[in-house]
Amino acid sequence: MEDSSQMLEEAHYEFNKRNFKQAEELYTRFISSCFQSRKCEAGKLAAAYNNRGQIKYLRVDFNEAVEDYTAAIEADSQFEIPFYNRGLIHYRLGFFDDAKSDFQRALTLNPEFVDAKVSLQQTLLDQHQKKIRGY
Repeated sequence: MEDSSQMLEEAHYEFNKRNFKQAEELYTRFISSCFQSRKCEAGKLAAAYNNRGQIKYLRVDFNEAVEDYTAAIEADSQFEIPFYNRGLIHYRLGFFDDAKSDFQRALTLNPEFVDAKVSLQQTLLDQHQKKIRGY
């Protein structure tokens, strides 16, 4: 198990250095090892999915990023960050109801999450403007 923990730490290190190709490969290996051993902590698995989702988001692979954020949420439903991240994609795609739901869930888990508050306010404003314009 130490091997997979070391792999996750190395993935985080590469992610923080913005070496996204290496980080993505390491996150994918870590996630695979979790499913093989069935012994990973939920929080670590969620972090790996979330960060791999971030890499996909930066590549503008929104569907794949949403899949990873959703997997992170399934691994640890108390982790507010993937709700926020998934909400950002829903917002960018104009899925305001989904974005609103994700931002609200992030704020339920962490009421002090300033970026989620700002994003929720912007989503509500844009959704209202869209209704006023009639499309």
